[in-house]
Amino acid sequence: MLTSRISTVQGRSLTVRGDDIDTDRIIPARFLKCITFDDVGTQIFVDDIAQAAREGGLHSFADPQRTHARILFVNKNFGCGSSREHAAQGLKRWNDGIRAIVGESFAEIFFGNCLANGIPCVVTSAENVERLMRMSETSADAEFTVDLESLQLRCPGDERISISLGESARKSLLEGQWDSTSVLMEGKSAVMELAQRAPYFARWGR
Repeated sequence: MLTSRISTVQGRSLTVRGDDIDTDRIIPARFLKCITFDDVGTQIFVDDIAQAAREGGLHSFADPQRTHARILFVNKNFGCGSSREHAAQGLKRWNDGIRAIVGESFAEIFFGNCLANGIPCVVTSAENVERLMRMSETSADAEFTVDLESLQLRCPGDERISISLGESARKSLLEGQWDSTSVLMEGKSAVMELAQRAPYFARWGR
C-alpha cells in the first residue's frame, strides 16, 4: 500500500493577495542556479518581502506569527509565468511547508508542479476566498482543514466551504499516485521481473 496518500491537510494559514502572481515573484530567477532544492524554501517571495519592508509593511511570508502555516490562500491565476518547479518546491520547503493552496484559479503548469509535490491546489469562488483571507488575517492561530474526500474546507466555528479539484488530481492524491518514487518502489518486483525478460538484461543488467 502506498504511504503517500493525502486525504486531508490541516493547519494554520497565511494569505497572499493579488491576481496573476507569477513564479518569478514566488522565487526570483537568480535563485534557479541551485543544484538541489534543499534551500529554496528560504527564498520564497524574497523580493516581495524586501519591498514590503521598505514600505514599512510586513509580508505574510515574513510574519513570525505565520511561521507554522500549512495552508495558503490566494486569488486568481496564481503561479503563472515561468514553468519553474522551484516555486512548488520552495513552498513545500518553506518552514514547516505549505501543504495545500486554496484559490480562485491556478496556472496549469504550476498546478501540475504542486501536484507532483503532493500539494493540492483547490479552487473556490472569489467570494469564498475573500472570506477565508479575512478569517486568516484576523487570527494567525485559526485552524483550517482541506478535506479532499468531501471536497470541503472546514473553517473555525465549524463553517464549511465547498472546494473543487479535478477528479484525476483528486484521485492521484487520495491514492498516493502523485508520488512517482513510491509508485516505482512499490512495483519494484514487477519492474525487476520485466527487466529480467529483456534481451539486454543478461549483458547489462547485473
